[in-house]
Amino acid sequence: MNEAFTQIDGGDLDILIIADHASALVPRDIDLGIDPTLLRDHIAIDIGVAEVSASIARQLGCTAILGGVSRLVIDLNREEDAPGLLPVMSDGHAIPGNRQADLAARMLRFHHPYHHQVGRLLDGMTSPFILSVHSFTPRLASDPDQHRPWDIGILYNEDDRAARIAIPRLEAAGLRVGDQQPYSGKLLNATMNRHAEANGIPYLGVEMRQDLVRKEAGQRRFAEILAQITLDCRNRLA
Repeated sequence: MNEAFTQIDGGDLDILIIADHASALVPRDIDLGIDPTLLRDHIAIDIGVAEVSASIARQLGCTAILGGVSRLVIDLNREEDAPGLLPVMSDGHAIPGNRQADLAARMLRFHHPYHHQVGRLLDGMTSPFILSVHSFTPRLASDPDQHRPWDIGILYNEDDRAARIAIPRLEAAGLRVGDQQPYSGKLLNATMNRHAEANGIPYLGVEMRQDLVRKEAGQRRFAEILAQITLDCRNRLA
């Protein structure tokens, strides 16, 4: 298994599920200098994403690629020249081990292999559709007064075709939907900008609320909803 990613081969349907922040793994030879309990926190991993992505892949019979290391090791959803690639602070927590880290080495070890594999998988599809899966914390430690009421957020940059299909479907399923909330795909959309928008591939980018997908029942609920909506988007756009 490649340490940069985990690949789930659920079947041959031309849908690729991409989960940049699905892992909290820190390789043994990397010392971030943080309390290990933080690796269970949102600063280290998109909670619930790995489980939901795997479930959707099995339901639809498609492939999922999950980032293999914590976003604190390298942020796979950042452009190659972005300052946040190697975070030294996250939601008020210092990451001292990254201050003197070799960015080029981590790029070669994790970032490049991950994105090269995403590209290879898409190249092997006749008419691909992408589901990009993230999750967000309902409460930031660094800004506790910020109100984040949404159950799921929809992210996109210029291509909002799937978003316009998905939003009313998600609302009909009983979810409170944030259109470009709590994050905006205009700013935080590096993986989709690179692999989807740059190549004209339709995609749906979602951010699930972490307290709703932390446990198995919530993961199952979101996977069932997103599987059907993703398939509908793919059938209408791909």
